[in-house]
Amino acid sequence: MKKYLLMLLLASGLTAQAQQDDCNFTVVTTDTGETKSTPEYLMHEKVFNGTSSFVFFSMTLHDDIPVLNFQLLAKSDDFPKAYCFTKKSRIHLQLTNGKVITLYCIDEDACSQLLYDEAEKKNLRMLNGHFLFTKGSIEDLEASPILFMRVLYSAETVDYPLRSNLESETMGKNYKPDSYFIQYLKCIK
Repeated sequence: MKKYLLMLLLASGLTAQAQQDDCNFTVVTTDTGETKSTPEYLMHEKVFNGTSSFVFFSMTLHDDIPVLNFQLLAKSDDFPKAYCFTKKSRIHLQLTNGKVITLYCIDEDACSQLLYDEAEKKNLRMLNGHFLFTKGSIEDLEASPILFMRVLYSAETVDYPLRSNLESETMGKNYKPDSYFIQYLKCIK
């Protein structure tokens, strides 16, 4: 019986450690307070005909206000399409339980920046945006996986189907975009 109890305690300790390890974040302290940020996480990848695009999420907590950080990165031999965010931009997340969560852009007008990657000889476009959660949306996102993401940019709407398992060709790593919030919202609470 003592062996069984010891093994149970050891197993629960390892589980607790594994749950803490999921919460890698950086903390920055400034005059305005403390900011906690999670690392970037690949949510969508499209690689086709010399062009690739990626959507990354991360989250930040500043003054007890959680913010979703959205990043769109596009690489191409040609010039990747430019996208912009305005105050009217939105991210709609359809959950597997049927609910649709809307996140609101808090940035002023921002458009993707054109850069050149000398090493790969490719043009890059990068767009960053910050979105607020609505009341009650965090609880819904923690309870149900994401099925679909729709991003309302300034001039058009783009749909991104999300997978339960994304084997990234470029990163050489597996991601679980549909359960991103289930896994990582606890890290910024």
